[in-house]
Amino acid sequence: MSSTLPDSPLTTYVLNTGDGVPGARMALSLHRLDSLLVIWNLVTVGTTDEDGRCPGLITTKAFTPGMYKMRFETGQYWESLGHNSFYPYVEIVFTITNANERFHLPLLLSRFSYSTYRGS
Repeated sequence: MSSTLPDSPLTTYVLNTGDGVPGARMALSLHRLDSLLVIWNLVTVGTTDEDGRCPGLITTKAFTPGMYKMRFETGQYWESLGHNSFYPYVEIVFTITNANERFHLPLLLSRFSYSTYRGS
């Protein structure tokens, strides 16, 4: 059995911009909106590695067009570093129209601000 994770069409990276280091060991979850029931269904949970990345979020087969939400547990992350934070979590909602493309969703954060963008 291979120890490598499957290549995910959706990737993320967390950067602690306040300290200039990767956001290591941050819990996160990926959800997909059920447009008929208008509820979020959990797709997967994970934790960023020492480089601030969370590989293997979703398989190509499971990655279909629709609305997704990635939730980052920022409050727990800052608490683990001995700090408080203004944001207990960050949720980024985004729409996938072409699941054949690759998407990169970085989160740049400090204790009192955050930003994101769509990468590839």
